[in-house]
Amino acid sequence: MIVGTAGHIDHGKTALLQALTGQAGDQRQEERARGMTIDLGYRYAALAEGAPLTGFIDVPGHERFIHNMLAGAHGIDLVLLVVAADDGVMPQTREHLAIIELLGIPQALVAVSKCDRVEPARLAQVQAQVTELLAPGPYAGARQFPLSSVTGEGVDALRQALLDAERQVCKRSARGGLRLAVDRAFAVTGAGVVVTGTALAGRVSAGDTLLLGKTGKPVRVRGLHAQNQAALVAEAGQRVALNISADRLAVEQVHRGDWLVPEWLHAPSTRVDIELNLLQTESRTFEHFSAVHVHLGTQDVTARVALLEGEALAPGQRMFAQLLLNAPLQAVHGDRLVLRDQRAQRTIGGGRVLDPFAPSRQRRSEMRLRQLHVLRDADDLEQALPALLTSAPGGLDPQRLERQFNRLRETWTLPTEVRVIATRQGPLLFADAQWQTLRQQVLAQLALFHEQEPDQLGPDRDRLRRFCALPLERPAFVSLVDELLDDGVISSSGPWLHLPDHKVQLSEADNALWERLQPRLLEGQFDPPWVRTLAGEENRDEADVRLLLRKLARLGLVHQVVRDLFYPQATLQRMAELLLAQADETPIVQVAAFRDMLGIGRKRSVQILEYFDRIGLTRRVADQRHIRADSALAQQQARH
Repeated sequence: MIVGTAGHIDHGKTALLQALTGQAGDQRQEERARGMTIDLGYRYAALAEGAPLTGFIDVPGHERFIHNMLAGAHGIDLVLLVVAADDGVMPQTREHLAIIELLGIPQALVAVSKCDRVEPARLAQVQAQVTELLAPGPYAGARQFPLSSVTGEGVDALRQALLDAERQVCKRSARGGLRLAVDRAFAVTGAGVVVTGTALAGRVSAGDTLLLGKTGKPVRVRGLHAQNQAALVAEAGQRVALNISADRLAVEQVHRGDWLVPEWLHAPSTRVDIELNLLQTESRTFEHFSAVHVHLGTQDVTARVALLEGEALAPGQRMFAQLLLNAPLQAVHGDRLVLRDQRAQRTIGGGRVLDPFAPSRQRRSEMRLRQLHVLRDADDLEQALPALLTSAPGGLDPQRLERQFNRLRETWTLPTEVRVIATRQGPLLFADAQWQTLRQQVLAQLALFHEQEPDQLGPDRDRLRRFCALPLERPAFVSLVDELLDDGVISSSGPWLHLPDHKVQLSEADNALWERLQPRLLEGQFDPPWVRTLAGEENRDEADVRLLLRKLARLGLVHQVVRDLFYPQATLQRMAELLLAQADETPIVQVAAFRDMLGIGRKRSVQILEYFDRIGLTRRVADQRHIRADSALAQQQARH
């Protein structure tokens, strides 16, 4: 169990921990000189003979050091709220209480300290103040222990209550990757760099490789301590010290606020969606895009808050919000965070992380707000996944979900109605009904395309994607089309996609014009007339002739070798035959020999060979061109 203190300055937090553990606090010279705790203090002690070591985190009570208090408050199992009997409830008592409530710390006990300095009536008055203070929140009815760290009165009763609470502490799940929020770093002679922190999730063993900080520097764990004892393995819920090593690693490179996580979990982000809770004690509404300090783990990052459901938030109210951070934050779903005002002078609220990879666009859209409602109500991935899929028409990235929920895919239990779709950029998750709907939409849009463009064989993939206007990125759309092709419900002719029974239908006018053009193209043999010549002979606009020939090219009746120069299929077939006949002697194509074979100019011969390169009959390597015997056209010739 990890116990943390909270309370106003000079209310006896450090002295109480010394009475409980027998270990002195305020070890720093500056703290001894000023007689106050400035930074976090750590102690480990067994509360009874044979009991496991309990970790204690002593936090400063001065308002100037709230940022240090926040760094120590994350990850504790029980808070020991200390209120001095002579002073009673003070400003930092209230602020510390607000912080621990925002962090969702599960248990609290109250130590009414310095009871040897006051009369019983005053003690009763302070206990009533504490009862009233706690009444509206989650710690209403928390047990209070009047005590004196000087005389020892009441300390044993508190120690027994801590022992009883330790038996009730819910063990944190070690599922997922390690998340260690670094709060100290120091060098040990002969060992190197040591970092300490509270393990918020997962486990770590000697020999593991982790990534450190925002830059993700790889470090190796040489050895470790858990709860101040040498260990081979440490896990969530323990205070951990790791001896780490890396190339050119110096203690000056490690800072409070850094995280140690496995490589697959390392994904700092600068946009985080949260459910924001503004404290009831705030005197004014919170405005959209206000500047704040964000405290998560041991991190302290400045940010702007974009409200997602309005322009202002009243005290005591909640709203979805997006943090636009000025430095990357390492967060996962469910993390608790605390917000302080722009000048870091007061705590104004807090929240719970819903999505650490928040979108920059359409963040207020109805669909996005539905997703946030799902994330707010879900405790884990399996609970959230079905509803998330229904509000994610473009599918969900499982790698992003792994990082969002700190759960490797191998540990998921996917519902049977979830489909995993492989794409060139990695797998995506879709609800089966949603995927079937997408299939039907593509088929319906392809049928509509045929109806609107009956003289075209069909669109290519990119044009069909634009025509369908589905909420899919290109890799997912390509996978959808490939599946439809594999199932035989659509067909392809070269790059063109069409329904299996679709045939290009030329208009009567197009058919009549083609009947007049075809003989002229055939008569031209290896040097057919250009579009402008055909248009002039027919007294037609060049654009009309060009459009018809391009339609015929999609049907495979002609081939567009260069712009405005089309060869009939029979002529192209004949040229391929002549070229392949030459391959019996040598597979290398000589432009001069090909020119002489066709009886045309060199320029036109090169244009034809470049077209053969494009359709795969030949391949150009450096200054030579080779015949590809494995090409479809070559194999077709071989069959004939």
